[in-house]
Amino acid sequence: MLSNFEFQNPEFFWLLLALPIAAVWYFLKRNKLTAQVKLSSLKGFKAGSGLLAKLRPVLFILRLLALACLITALARPRNVDVSTRTKTTRGIDIVIAIDVSASMLARDLRPNRLDALKDVAAEFIRQRPNDRIGLVEYAGESYTRTPITSDKAIVLSSLEDVQYNSIIEGGTAIGMGLATSVNRLKDSKAKSKVIILMTDGVNNAGFIEPAIASELAQEYGIKVYTIGLGTNGTALSPTNMRADGSFIYGRIPVEIDEELLKTIADETGGLYFRATDNEKLEQIYAEINKLEKTDVEEFKYTNYEEKYRPLVILAGLLLLFELLLRYTVFRSFV
Repeated sequence: MLSNFEFQNPEFFWLLLALPIAAVWYFLKRNKLTAQVKLSSLKGFKAGSGLLAKLRPVLFILRLLALACLITALARPRNVDVSTRTKTTRGIDIVIAIDVSASMLARDLRPNRLDALKDVAAEFIRQRPNDRIGLVEYAGESYTRTPITSDKAIVLSSLEDVQYNSIIEGGTAIGMGLATSVNRLKDSKAKSKVIILMTDGVNNAGFIEPAIASELAQEYGIKVYTIGLGTNGTALSPTNMRADGSFIYGRIPVEIDEELLKTIADETGGLYFRATDNEKLEQIYAEINKLEKTDVEEFKYTNYEEKYRPLVILAGLLLLFELLLRYTVFRSFV
């Protein structure tokens, strides 16, 4: 409540300094403010002063209070209620294409590539409240996990459920993943359409070549950011599967077709990034978040509720009360 309270003209509070000066002046001159009669003898009068004489300073106090109220009223106290409304003027539709092949379980990122990607992508989604986002999964084939939607709760829940499974065909079909992502965006009316394509391998599956999918992205005006995920050298990756379904891990070379990913990014107006650890992956998504900004127009409405009127009324009542006392109860002392 107090955070919304302000004084429009606080400079008037300097006038309050005159009140203590007036009080000191009254104290020094109080005995000369009433008429005096000099008598040769006071024997005919009762000793002591009456109660009304002692209460006479109340008149001056009432006047000071009235002046204090008027000065505060001049400072224009008021409540300020500020409300805002935002309007997205340039929306962005984004599809995140996630490689879910077995190699994504490699442990060169913590705890593995897929889980590290999910954590960073989730934070990226939370920072895009005004955009529509969809998810595509691909390995040896691809499919749409979540169509583009503005409901971030659905997207985040769907992203949490992304995991490696043996049902989807093995391999890495980069062209298929990109083509499916393009298909989700081709009919979009957004002014900006973006695909974030992530892989940790080379194109070795699928019936759509990455070059063809890249041409489709260009035709529909879709920008593609590509991310090569994996450390340099070798990584602890799944090599075989036990009878109980668990993986046997071994160190194998990390192979990423960086030239292909760079070509796709260059041809579509995007950028290529290489994520060799968790920190680098976070920096990449932060950089993409900065590059793809949604223009938001903010309308601010300010409502002022003036509070000076009660102070003016109070000052008037105090002065009226002071005059009433002066010309009735204290009349003989004025």
